[in-house]
Amino acid sequence: MKTLLLKNGRIIDGTGKKIFSGHVLLHGTQIKSILENGHLPEADEVIDATGKVIAPGFIDMHSHSDWVLPCEDHDLATKCLPEQGITTIIGGNCGFSPAPITENMRQLLNSSHFTLMNDRPLDYGWNSFSEYLNQVEKARPIVNTAHQVGHASLRLGQAELHQKSLSKDQLNECLKSLAQSFEQGACALSFGLGYEPGMYSSMNELEAFCRAAASADKPVTVHMKALSRISPTYPPTYLKPHNIRALTEIIQIARNTGVRLQLSHLIFVGRNTWSTADSCIQIIENEKARGMDIRFDAFPYTFGNTTINAFLPSWFLSKLPNAYQNRWNRILLRAELLLGFKLVGFSYQDFQIMDAGVEKWQELNGYRIIDIARKWGLSPFETVLKLSQESNGQTVVLFHSYSGEPGQETVLENVLKHDLCLFETDALTRFGGYPNPAGLGTFPRILGEYVRKRKLFSMENAIQRMTSASAERFGIQDRGVLSAGKKADLVIFDPTTIDETPAEDHNPAGRPKGITHVIINGIQVVKNGEYQKNVRAGEVLRC
Repeated sequence: MKTLLLKNGRIIDGTGKKIFSGHVLLHGTQIKSILENGHLPEADEVIDATGKVIAPGFIDMHSHSDWVLPCEDHDLATKCLPEQGITTIIGGNCGFSPAPITENMRQLLNSSHFTLMNDRPLDYGWNSFSEYLNQVEKARPIVNTAHQVGHASLRLGQAELHQKSLSKDQLNECLKSLAQSFEQGACALSFGLGYEPGMYSSMNELEAFCRAAASADKPVTVHMKALSRISPTYPPTYLKPHNIRALTEIIQIARNTGVRLQLSHLIFVGRNTWSTADSCIQIIENEKARGMDIRFDAFPYTFGNTTINAFLPSWFLSKLPNAYQNRWNRILLRAELLLGFKLVGFSYQDFQIMDAGVEKWQELNGYRIIDIARKWGLSPFETVLKLSQESNGQTVVLFHSYSGEPGQETVLENVLKHDLCLFETDALTRFGGYPNPAGLGTFPRILGEYVRKRKLFSMENAIQRMTSASAERFGIQDRGVLSAGKKADLVIFDPTTIDETPAEDHNPAGRPKGITHVIINGIQVVKNGEYQKNVRAGEVLRC
């Protein structure tokens, strides 16, 4: 097998250990040795890392690229991942996994009501979780990929989208499928409680799923029911902060079941929600001090991707499509949104189109709702409903005012620097549209903006949370640390220049700066910052 020597680098091994000078020798798909200077061994190929950092490959612990990976040409959409140093992704987040699939769910996925995760059609020629993993292997993934099983996907396999509660038989079938998915390699169970159908689930239903995960010694990742002070998933008459209620509810479930809890994208949506951040972090810290296995994750941006329907109340969604034309429903919705926007602290200016979801409107990608409303001669409210209706709710937006805004990022900084925080992109990787900058620059931005420039935390600490801590969270044993015998997933970068290339106005973000080489399973996937065409070195990880 081929040997590759990375010489004269500054090594950050992923354990939190202080940076040191040395060399890394790779043999085939594995790390053979870490050498602290001294004699240089012979190798078939040598990369001079002088002035560069050698680190474990980054792990995106909350990805949505799993819906693209079965496509034969998925590298066209996902090459941005290795180009920013990502060597492993964790898929199946926010309750939606591509498997397992029943005929009931396959019909929904093949309809025009479900194009959010992938803007290319899939044949969904699999049924079980194992068959899906086999399909990803057949497509030769560009990066390593571990997968969660989604609560919403299991639920949609047995029940209708708007069904409020599961029957006993439906719940039992869901739990049976969950257990099978764990046996076939699923690394965790994910919830998307702010979306349909997760928003309809009772506490008893959620506890049943969490008990099953705990018994299988698998963690749960949770997109909570509310991420803002006021949300569509609780009655507007409930005046206490909805996001704090959502947090305490899921913590109570974790306490009752003993499941390991990972809070997906701890964000504070809307300017009036930012003030709740300290309380939420304190609640999490208190539970950790009491012995709960609890962590959270975040991305280094004050915006994130979601659907245009994400801020519409459940009562309106449950009445679609008739609610679009019902005069009384529209009047009530307009009043509720007006009040909700005021209470939460955001406006239609905060919505930017990633993908209009309608072919004839693709020129709208990158523009704000208020710009489109002006173009169409409509109110912003009418513009939102028009986009929602014409796209069947599949318009994808970047929602700004997450945990701050440019010039006011104290909340975001406090989240990112916390030792319980892991890092994620949460980015939809698609073949078209206006890309989420997080999909191109999350990890370089953390190392450039928050480590080098703002000095919020050390580079060793950042790398540890990007690598070994994320691997440990999902039971990945052979990656995330530079040591002999581990898989050869590495990134080489210039610590003086690494950073994102940010988006400007309607122009999307570009390839990040400072990353020179990315190696996955011993194969160079990125050279001089650019993905090497047709190189597919990833593996499917069955946990």
